[in-house]
Amino acid sequence: MAVQLDDAADKAAPRTGKGDAPPARRGGRRAGSSGTPSAPARRAASAPARRTASAPARRTPYLLLLPALLATAVFLGWPMVRNLLLSFQNLNMKELIQHLTDWRGTGNYQEILGSEQFWRVTSRTVVFTAVNVVLIMVLGVLIGLLLARLGTTVRLVLSAALVLAWAMPVIAATTVFQWLFDSRYGVVNWVLDRLGWHSMAHYDWVGSQLSTFFVITVLIVWQSLPFVALNLYAATTTIPKELYEAARMDGAGTWKVFTSVTFPFLKPFFLATTFLEIIWVFKAFPQIFAINQGGPDRLTETLPIYAFTEGVGNLHFGMGAAISLLTIVVLLVMTAYYLRLTFKQEQQEENGL
Repeated sequence: MAVQLDDAADKAAPRTGKGDAPPARRGGRRAGSSGTPSAPARRAASAPARRTASAPARRTPYLLLLPALLATAVFLGWPMVRNLLLSFQNLNMKELIQHLTDWRGTGNYQEILGSEQFWRVTSRTVVFTAVNVVLIMVLGVLIGLLLARLGTTVRLVLSAALVLAWAMPVIAATTVFQWLFDSRYGVVNWVLDRLGWHSMAHYDWVGSQLSTFFVITVLIVWQSLPFVALNLYAATTTIPKELYEAARMDGAGTWKVFTSVTFPFLKPFFLATTFLEIIWVFKAFPQIFAINQGGPDRLTETLPIYAFTEGVGNLHFGMGAAISLLTIVVLLVMTAYYLRLTFKQEQQEENGL
């Protein structure tokens, strides 16, 4: 008890003595007197030791990141550098066989940017990405909200079905859709014929631009829904139940609850998921190529298919490298816009707090 009282008295004592002098230490000895070093002196003496001891601790995070940085430099950085060098060369089959290096400068980029085909493919890719992302986000949000309302058993069954669809390899899923929409033996045509649309009995789904894009869109949306739905359901579990109860007590309906509680609370989730889906759809290659290789008549080519066709299909490797780099530039522009939105939202939240 006496020790506790002494400690309390020490804490309650004024910080300065008479004339703003430092207070005397107990035992009649002032700070800085002979025999006991002052606090600044002790801190100065121990500072080099602390700096020496904390130096390895400061280096530890960088050492832990070093393997990942090396792997990124080897498997991503070096191919990017090689692709950049190829984009400034006139590299066809002749140069490839004879090991010739024909530098063209910016000629490939000038030819691509001056081509109407490139701008048609770019606009087509943007529209195709926008349509797919809107469908994915709308349907994925609806399924995610449905998962939050279902009972445990039904939710587990639906979640298992979503996980299985998500886990299916891309080429395997594309092959299944090719069978489903086959003009002679496809299940889709058979079902439509049974329902009364007899003109669809032998309909060629990959014979026109719109129908081919329809099949590709159904495939991509089907593959992307599980990611959005499951992540949204997981995010809704973090929302306090009291917010929903308060909104319903105020008379809010389903749409009002979503716009006033769910959406504001999960706004970072919607921004991040939408951005990831834009990247995933924009660079979609195996689905489009496996369905009809960008046909018919190259009317369903997107930028990745266009780069592959020009580079590998037509043996213009320098041209294909330049198109792929321009595709990356478009993705970087979209990434910069997304980061701007994210930083703006963080600033608004900080100002609101």
